[in-house]
Amino acid sequence: MSEIRPKIGITQGDTNGVGWEVILRTLADSRMTELFTPVVYGSLHAAKAYMPLLDNEEDEKVEFFTISSAREARRGKVNLVECGNVTPQPGVASAEAGKAAVEALEKAMIDLSNGELDAMVTAPINKETAQSDKFPYTGHTEFVAAHAEGEPMMIMCSDRLRVGLVTIHIPVAEVSRNISKEKIMQSLTTLRQTLKADFGIVEPRIAVLALNPHAGEGGMLGSEEQEIIKPAIEESFEQGVLAFGPFPADGLFASGAYAKYDAVLAMYHDQGLTPFKTLSPDGVNFTAGLSVVRTSPDHGTAYDIAGKGVADAQSMRNAIYTAIDITRNREAWVEWTANPLQRFEREKGRDVSVKDLKLPEQEEE
Repeated sequence: MSEIRPKIGITQGDTNGVGWEVILRTLADSRMTELFTPVVYGSLHAAKAYMPLLDNEEDEKVEFFTISSAREARRGKVNLVECGNVTPQPGVASAEAGKAAVEALEKAMIDLSNGELDAMVTAPINKETAQSDKFPYTGHTEFVAAHAEGEPMMIMCSDRLRVGLVTIHIPVAEVSRNISKEKIMQSLTTLRQTLKADFGIVEPRIAVLALNPHAGEGGMLGSEEQEIIKPAIEESFEQGVLAFGPFPADGLFASGAYAKYDAVLAMYHDQGLTPFKTLSPDGVNFTAGLSVVRTSPDHGTAYDIAGKGVADAQSMRNAIYTAIDITRNREAWVEWTANPLQRFEREKGRDVSVKDLKLPEQEEE
């Protein structure tokens, strides 16, 4: 990865939503290509259809450099891998738009998996229209996880707050049976590792939310806190994870106590995302725990405002900034955690194992 301009793939998302509008508005600022090399995956026809919406004085015309894969991307250009061609119908949920979104996502994932991209930023899709026999996933997180190494965790992040989720896209009625001591402990381990390697926090403090109102009221309102969540926190703490709780969600956020922690671990989707989006309306969705970097804006297709020229691109910009930061942090983490003796020998042009190295005090006089 280049320290100056990492190569970031951007997928078009649902062509009938606000995806193209926020992509174009982001890339209409030519200074963005000084930060990274964009590789957009999507329909040139759809892009041109939304181009007239760039009517602000600060917006510049976006000129695409068409390529067949990220390998051909040029610095200083807004590169475009043409795919998912479709005529947009702003505000309409259609199978055609869903298919086009999936095609762009799959193309980008191939380049990301092959190391041709440093990270991928995904514009929002409609989960219902995107699903098919060939795309049986409930969202981007599940798709990326199926094509990368590691155990995925959805993390919502901003300068103000980070929220990780134990369960993601499942019905609320199934949350209780889908949490366990082992799953919470694994989530805490993943969250701790990503906070260290991806966000540069030396030793993060994590607040864990309860599942039931008032943290179960000693078992009166539910037993999950006493039987599952608290034992998971205690054992994780013994293993070096600075985890605290379980805290009632309303009290932690309403009192502002969340600010004392580097992240919050929520038990289910809306428990974490509702306060996050209230406190950080321009936040970012990051799929942590995987071998690849993927971020996205924290909003959906927004059919109600699609094609009207009013969509705010700040969350898309933040998703790109976050992808750049995480990619660089991961590179730095590899350097920080590398064996210093091996690194010293490599810098001298020798590649040897630790057992071949002799510490100064071991040298014969």
